[in-house]
Amino acid sequence: MKGKIALEEHFNLPEFDHELPVYVNTDSKLRKDVQERLLDAGARRLEEMDDAGIEYSLLSLTAPGIQKQIDRGKAVVQAEQANDDLAELVAANPTRFGGLAALPMQDPVAATAELTRCATQLGFPGVMVNGFTNIGDVDTGWYYDHERFWPVWERAEGLGIPIYLHPRDSLPANTGLYEGHPELLGATWAFTVETATHALRVMTSGLFDRFPKLTFILGHLGETLPLSIWRIEHRASNLRDLRRFDKPLSHYLRENFYVTTSGNLHTPSLQATVSELSADHVLFSTDYPYESMREAATWFDRVPISESDRIKIGRTNARQLFRLDE
Repeated sequence: MKGKIALEEHFNLPEFDHELPVYVNTDSKLRKDVQERLLDAGARRLEEMDDAGIEYSLLSLTAPGIQKQIDRGKAVVQAEQANDDLAELVAANPTRFGGLAALPMQDPVAATAELTRCATQLGFPGVMVNGFTNIGDVDTGWYYDHERFWPVWERAEGLGIPIYLHPRDSLPANTGLYEGHPELLGATWAFTVETATHALRVMTSGLFDRFPKLTFILGHLGETLPLSIWRIEHRASNLRDLRRFDKPLSHYLRENFYVTTSGNLHTPSLQATVSELSADHVLFSTDYPYESMREAATWFDRVPISESDRIKIGRTNARQLFRLDE
């Protein structure tokens, strides 16, 4: 399929290059290749997009990015600079690239202002937040269900800006489960547990009752939530005295979330996800450069789904969600 749109496509800036975790790849040669690809938003990336039939990519600052900065003031400055730099990359190839804004969630007031600036001045149609935000030290993190962030989400809802909730590993205090098993960190498993739990915190906080048109996006076919939501909802229904949310959790997943195919090229999982959410809430992505554009595109172009669903997932859903025709 030609003309695909991809929206979990990462880039990096030289000042963040040293912050990539070791688990990105323990093979030094492959790790170096990933670092080089992250820093490229030119001919090499465009050639790979052309080869994969990807017409347009929404670029986002790779994890952990701004979310790792423990100093509130520095986070504000870094986010503004990162977004300005991304705007320059987009301006160099506006028909091929768009941008997802980075936000300094360490300062919700500044994050709201930066969201507004990115949407109204820089033309970014969405936001990428790389998991929880550190504040003060590496052992302290803020999750986005807290009411301190509600002004950010109110502005996002008002502007029609989707929020892509991207993975990162758990806080150090929560990683004991993986002790002695570093192979389970990162994208292997820890990312999924962390991000799915974060999404459930957001769902159960009452956030979507307060802002019913707010939209979040999850990668990797929804971090297993489309496959698990029945049991989660079923058990939560027995805890009515603890509930802070009004509707079934499956309602929020179907109405307030979209999921992408990034880094999860498993046909039965895609089919189950479409069955649970409908093809209208699934989007194509590749997770470049951590995954291969060609591999993602080859799988997607051949996966046994209807051609109308392929076009929706590959292109038209993204155009509508991010209002790219505007």
